[in-house]
Amino acid sequence: MKVFCGRANPTTGSVEWLEEDEHYDYHQEIARSSYADMLHDKDRNIKYYQGIRAAVSRVKDRGQKALVLDIGTGTGLLSMMAVTAGADFCYAIEVFKPMADAAVKIVEKNGFTDKIKIINKHSTEVTIGPDGDMPCRANILITELFDTELIGEGALPSYEHAHRHLVQENCEAVPHRATVYAQLVESRRMWSWNKLFPVRVQTSCGEQVIVPPLELERCPGAPSVYDIQLNQVSPTDFTALSDVMPMFSVDFSKQVSSSAACHSRQFEPLASGRAQVVLSWWDIEMDPEGKIKCTMAPFWAHSDPEDLQWRDHWMQCVYFLPQEEPIVQGSSLCLVAHHDDYCVWYSLQKTSPEKNGRVYPSRPVCDCQAHLLWNRPRFGEINDQDRTDQYVQALRTVLKPASVCLCVSDGSLLSLLAHHLGAEQVFTVENSAASHRLMRKIFKANHLEDKINIIEKRPELVTSADLKGKKVSLLLGEPFFTTSLLPWHNLYFWYVRTAVDQQLGPGAVVMPQAASLHAVVVEFRDLWRIRSPCGDCEGFDVHIMDDMIKRALDFRESKEAEPHPLWEYPCRRLSEPQQIMTFDFRHPVPLHPVRAEGSIELRRPGRSHGAVLWMEYHLTPDSTISTGLLESAEDKEDCCWNPHCKQAVYFFTSPDCRAPRGGPRTVSYTVEFHPRTGDVTMDFTLSDTRKDGC
Repeated sequence: MKVFCGRANPTTGSVEWLEEDEHYDYHQEIARSSYADMLHDKDRNIKYYQGIRAAVSRVKDRGQKALVLDIGTGTGLLSMMAVTAGADFCYAIEVFKPMADAAVKIVEKNGFTDKIKIINKHSTEVTIGPDGDMPCRANILITELFDTELIGEGALPSYEHAHRHLVQENCEAVPHRATVYAQLVESRRMWSWNKLFPVRVQTSCGEQVIVPPLELERCPGAPSVYDIQLNQVSPTDFTALSDVMPMFSVDFSKQVSSSAACHSRQFEPLASGRAQVVLSWWDIEMDPEGKIKCTMAPFWAHSDPEDLQWRDHWMQCVYFLPQEEPIVQGSSLCLVAHHDDYCVWYSLQKTSPEKNGRVYPSRPVCDCQAHLLWNRPRFGEINDQDRTDQYVQALRTVLKPASVCLCVSDGSLLSLLAHHLGAEQVFTVENSAASHRLMRKIFKANHLEDKINIIEKRPELVTSADLKGKKVSLLLGEPFFTTSLLPWHNLYFWYVRTAVDQQLGPGAVVMPQAASLHAVVVEFRDLWRIRSPCGDCEGFDVHIMDDMIKRALDFRESKEAEPHPLWEYPCRRLSEPQQIMTFDFRHPVPLHPVRAEGSIELRRPGRSHGAVLWMEYHLTPDSTISTGLLESAEDKEDCCWNPHCKQAVYFFTSPDCRAPRGGPRTVSYTVEFHPRTGDVTMDFTLSDTRKDGC
């Protein structure tokens, strides 16, 4: 059956109604899931298996039947482990129906149908009794309900309900316990992901400084955690102000509460500095003695850094204090971890909340608009002074004293740069109410509320009246739009340029004047795992899961690229970067599709996991901003990526062939830009010029 789905097109700006398969959202969910990553997490799987064996043994040693409740079973892997370890029966709960259906098949394929019952419900809907889903309460509770923040997927409410209604008192639990750790640091780089720094502009009249509004400086920030691969942050990017501290633990074998709580830890700062950021992670102990442990600790806090397990489904957390605070070495302080049922946040206090009665019951909420409009990488991008200087240099070459500028980018400071560099009149288009309010605050803080005109409407709807009858002599864009996910989505700027063509004066300049799409073939150190079939997992056949993911990918996603912040995912170049296609913003969007075909030669040995694509914006003939590869020296294999942008990764379906040992190999590509829809479609094929194949 087909259904009509509304979709906001990020490139054209229009709302489209598309005919989709009724299961399209299921396909998309499966294709972009972390199931493969979890199945490849050998450390996780082994530790769970060891913990399950130990729990079943403890129950059997008491002369009891081992009855298992497995919440969030996924593939059924943990339930199959439990039966193999000697469990008498498992009730495996999975709320996502396609996953539950796959678990039924996987359990049957592995011969456990008589010992495992898949229940396609949320755990809070499971019933107990003669006519219920389970005849009696379980005495072993197995779960994998955790995210990078530990509790962000609703682990606490699920455990709370399970203990009250589904498991016996003092049941065995795998994992048995979780502990959250924190370390207070000072980091200009990470703090730049949370606050707007003063921006310096060199003009003919001297240095001008764009200052952030007071509301932004006082704002406690966004309530959400920033989860990243902390192992890719250089130790030189932060200064530790405290040791690693255990903040709180949760015993999953006893009644769990999802009520809001706070936990304090007194410490003496290791150094004087500015307390800004809390780095956090957790570990889980699979047994009561804590001998079987799975940790998310980054390398500098890991007991065995050489044996670090890479994983993407669990990373590390970056939290930002409501305000940076000066601290003095040796002067005792309290770091406080607060949490409700789904969220964790931190504060710094002079004494513990228990002593001074100060408790923060509610999570911080942004009241300055900036954290609603700009994500963490966007803050970092705006705070990148070198990037700003590049725009300033380019603007100097195109601005004239009588310039009338129209700026088109969401929440951009380009309009302030244009004003400070001498534009006669500046208009900026702010599409949303949030960006409109934020930019008004920024203009007011810099005494420019009467100097820069804000047009609050969709950019393509700008009229002559909005421009006060003036013709635009300089159309500006970074371009950046909050709706963009893939690099080419910012081609929305081109569509806006086309829509406002009648508002451009004779000889009007467009900056950037053009964009180009680039690609390079890479070998990932680890990221390939998220799209790699598992086949066999700890002795269990999960090919059905592999096939399910492949079908979901083949539905559409296998021919699409997906966004990843590649500074977090090391890779090496197997080819030289290659320009694939150009887009000339000096002219309107063409009426007919633009197609590029060619090949990329692989010059280095390695596994070709995929092609990485990014956009470069040519501000002027002599100035280019790259959203992707930053260094392309011929002898440099390791890729250095723009840390503020997500790049697009097109994973190859067969990355197992090596190149170019024994002969040259190439990757053939076809890329097509469809002006009507704004879509960029592509196909990459790994080809071999040798006769003997791989």
